[in-house]
Amino acid sequence: MTKTYHFIGIKGSGMSALALMLHQMGHQVQGSDVEKYYFTQRGLEQAGIKILPFDEKNLQADVEVIAGNAFRPDNNLEIAYADANGISYKRYHEFLGIFMRNFVSMGVAGAHGKTSTTGMLAHVLSNITDTSYLIGDGTGRGSANAKYFAFEADEYERHFMPYHPEYSIITNIDFDHPDYFTSLEDVFNAFNDYAKQVSKGVFVYGEDKELHRITANAPIYYYGFKEGNDFVAHDLLRSTTGSSFKVSFREQELGEFKIPSFGRHNIMNATAVIGLLYTAGFDLTLVREHLATFGGVKRRFTEKMVNGATIIDDFAHHPTEIIATLDAARQKYPSKEIVAIFQPHTFTRTIALLDEFAEALSQADAVYLAQIYGSAREVDHGDVKVEDLAAKIVKKAEIITVDNVSPLLEHPNAVYVFMGAGDIQTYEYSFERLLSNLTSNVQ
Repeated sequence: MTKTYHFIGIKGSGMSALALMLHQMGHQVQGSDVEKYYFTQRGLEQAGIKILPFDEKNLQADVEVIAGNAFRPDNNLEIAYADANGISYKRYHEFLGIFMRNFVSMGVAGAHGKTSTTGMLAHVLSNITDTSYLIGDGTGRGSANAKYFAFEADEYERHFMPYHPEYSIITNIDFDHPDYFTSLEDVFNAFNDYAKQVSKGVFVYGEDKELHRITANAPIYYYGFKEGNDFVAHDLLRSTTGSSFKVSFREQELGEFKIPSFGRHNIMNATAVIGLLYTAGFDLTLVREHLATFGGVKRRFTEKMVNGATIIDDFAHHPTEIIATLDAARQKYPSKEIVAIFQPHTFTRTIALLDEFAEALSQADAVYLAQIYGSAREVDHGDVKVEDLAAKIVKKAEIITVDNVSPLLEHPNAVYVFMGAGDIQTYEYSFERLLSNLTSNVQ
């Protein structure tokens, strides 16, 4: 009998992507999770992958168990049952570290921009050649015949340490996840240890001072806007339809590239992808062609129109990401008011970066704040409230509730940018319903 991969916590973004990839490669896949709806389950349901409630009976003799990192014996009955009965299981990152040995693997690490850059790399690579990939927005693609594997390498709790890719991009190093990392130096040490495991080429953002300290056992290539980097993006043209730029490699011109996305950070993401694929021997004509058709990833500057109002949904939950998202919004909508609706994610991050959050959000024209979204992994919520953040923002910042988002209507010529990693989408959906009801009442 063919074994079945059973995912404990299959709705997690990485878990759902891995489940989809294995399913597409012809493996039997099932999983269990809570009944609450998550956007990641749509792809699983469309693929016909069975999603079960947590139950000890799911752990039959013929299953290989992959366990989500959020679940432990004290909060999950399947993990507790497995431990009590000697049933072995691998965590997501442990399984992935073994799995990727079958491919030429290309990782994307970094404090910010991992998902967007992995998505871009996977899009280009899979349009050129047979490629499997895992993206942190819950997207996965598997092919039994693939030679290449593109994946997102997450630094949280040093989960990327089982990975030994041939190539890797590192987008930046920044202090985040203060519930785990003790300092910026602790974060740097994790990335430095990861970089040493790359065998053929490490591609790092050359204008990040922390990344200049990285050492590796493979060649290090720097990319950036400034001369002196190995790969330099120059002659930028940013418009309301996207961005174009030229790239040179050690003063050799590689040509002009266009991306249908916004913000300086996306030009850097593309330059990293160009550098990696050029070094790995891919035809830049094909790279250029497919970069121009990259439509983005889930919950990264995802746009929709609701009865005339422009709404942007973004996963930004760190000050650096907020700045990048607001920059992208201004590029695409230069004549509109930029309204930020932000939900702080975790009390530990909010305390550690309170001033930085205030400075980043002050770049919007108007700011609305949702209550802090606490994580289940936080034991101590600390002494911080969303009102503390509101008081530090230069512009007036108003606190809203999911039941009353009507203050947002005070901005008739606005782009509404909803940002956060918690349940900020419930506020977004509430606002969409309000807009729809207004239209219905007028009719």
